Amino acid sequence: MTEQGPVLPMSPYRVLDLTQGGCLIGPRLLGDVGADVIKIEHPRGDPSRNEGPFYKDIPHPEKSLFWFTYCCNKRGITLDIETADGREILKKLVKTADFLIESYPVGYMDSLGLSYDELSAVNPRIIVTSITPFGYDGPKSWFKGSDLTGWASGGTLYTMGDPDRAPNWIGFGPQATLHGGAEAAAASMIAHWHRELTGEGQWVDVSIQQVVAWILQCTIQAWEMNKFDYPRSGSQQVTASGVGRRQVYPCKDGFVSYMLMGGGLVNVVASTRAVVKWMDEEGMAPDWLKAYNWERDFDTSKLTREIVDRVEVPFLKFFATKTKADLWEQCRKRGIILAPVNSVEDLCRDPHLEVRDFWEKVYHPELNDTLTYCGPFYRFSKTPVKIRRRAPLIGEHNDEVYGKELGMSKNEMALLKEAGAI
Repeated sequence: MTEQGPVLPMSPYRVLDLTQGGCLIGPRLLGDVGADVIKIEHPRGDPSRNEGPFYKDIPHPEKSLFWFTYCCNKRGITLDIETADGREILKKLVKTADFLIESYPVGYMDSLGLSYDELSAVNPRIIVTSITPFGYDGPKSWFKGSDLTGWASGGTLYTMGDPDRAPNWIGFGPQATLHGGAEAAAASMIAHWHRELTGEGQWVDVSIQQVVAWILQCTIQAWEMNKFDYPRSGSQQVTASGVGRRQVYPCKDGFVSYMLMGGGLVNVVASTRAVVKWMDEEGMAPDWLKAYNWERDFDTSKLTREIVDRVEVPFLKFFATKTKADLWEQCRKRGIILAPVNSVEDLCRDPHLEVRDFWEKVYHPELNDTLTYCGPFYRFSKTPVKIRRRAPLIGEHNDEVYGKELGMSKNEMALLKEAGAI
């Protein structure tokens, strides 16, 4: 422990952050565990500052909630790396850094004389991680990409939506680039482990298309082994016989996650029978359902559409008479495999998350307000992790980094600012 508090796992290390959009989450994850993350943005401000929603719905580069979320635990400086002075300053910063994470188009850094080879000549231990839509080689390497093209080219989009409609994009937030940024942080740490063993830095090439394909889980294996192309199934789960079962049921005040299960699995059959018993207690179980043979007649390898539709109806009617709280309480008592589907409002009121100290209050002096953030999703027993600083204002730490750490005089900084370099 120091006078300032516990030493966090990454506190000795510095990260230069040249990412944008969802990729901003990668450096933030390293900042959360103590790395000194310096967000480098153009003197006019990073484009990601224009991403909504905004504080009190006021569009402004210093009021973007998107920026607040993915740039907390970072310091911020302005630097135009397209200027000769800017490139020289970046190289000076590289000498002091352990990681540089960027999400520019393929070839952009090379065109400025800032390729990995040139940066590693300045600092052989530097780890440079590049996040691009399709990676640095291959026929699509020079293609531009968006979050939608990432989601589509990686195959995940094809699996999403209702079976009778076109694929449906998850449009809330930059999903593909967030995954790309998170995996870039993980990949950077793998390279860091190699550096700890050998002393060698290296370049890490992250393809968002490959990241999205990676999260498809068993769908790729199903095609490779059985030539089975998972269809879109909406909120249903497709059985081995190709028939979809509901995974979400409506109730009085929302939805619950529940799926009818049978076959040879003892625990899941017991769960299904427990629901039927509860239905019977309230006079809502038809005679045929009470006598139903779940092991034999609800074998997922042999189910037909007619069987599923018939069996689901009484469950639909029963759940519709209950609230989420009623269902959750009784299912815990009765050993039923069911869970409420939380809305954002439910999450914000979740007593479990309160006990876990998931929500963190962060004061923004420039707003004269305290905002609530999602805290880290993990805990360390020896090194408590939290949000230590709110997202930086434009150029907020220029004096600190350029003056105190790089030794520039106020006159030098004034001239560089006048020239548009910082």
